[in-house]
Amino acid sequence: MKNLLFAACTALLFVACEKGKPTADSDSKTTDSTEWKPVDSATATKAWMDYATPGEMQKMLAKSDGMWTGETTMWMEAGGKPMTSKSEATNKMIFDGRYQVSEHKGNFMGMPFEGMSIVGYDNAKKKFVSTWVDNMGTGIMHTEGDWDAAKKSIEFKGKMTDPSRPGKDCDVREVFTFVDDNTQIMEMYGPDSKTGKEYKTMEIKYTRKK
Repeated sequence: MKNLLFAACTALLFVACEKGKPTADSDSKTTDSTEWKPVDSATATKAWMDYATPGEMQKMLAKSDGMWTGETTMWMEAGGKPMTSKSEATNKMIFDGRYQVSEHKGNFMGMPFEGMSIVGYDNAKKKFVSTWVDNMGTGIMHTEGDWDAAKKSIEFKGKMTDPSRPGKDCDVREVFTFVDDNTQIMEMYGPDSKTGKEYKTMEIKYTRKK
């Protein structure tokens, strides 16, 4: 039944895409980035099936399901005094193993902190994708990353709101290392407020709760 439903949804999406295909217009200009390339229904259906089917990368994420404790070290500026705190995280795969939701609780400079991320592996892009929200802001951080098998890590890169420069974003980078089945390390990098140069803003060592 699920396969029939998925096939029906795929067909509907294909029809919608076909209807949205731009028509020839001698007055319009197209470039390689906007040119529509026709795809037959069989090819489109297979592509959607491959895109929607969890694989090895999703299984790797699932190994992190459960409860974790975090030891956080933060730096407000390059060379600044480190601040430490404790946190807890709960990871859970959703949508039949397609994405992992992580809920975080801790404290930031003496104030309660809560955050949530959704991480997945985009089968079409061949990249990990992630979003992050928390109670210390009103924006959403988007990042994408590549898996480094040799280092057992994912390096995420993306943008986040820079409140000190209204209307502007700043570059952000995260390196998530899977040390072993019970230990993970997240390193976050961003621009120094004085120089704009990248520095390590945060490091969290996660240990699986027994």
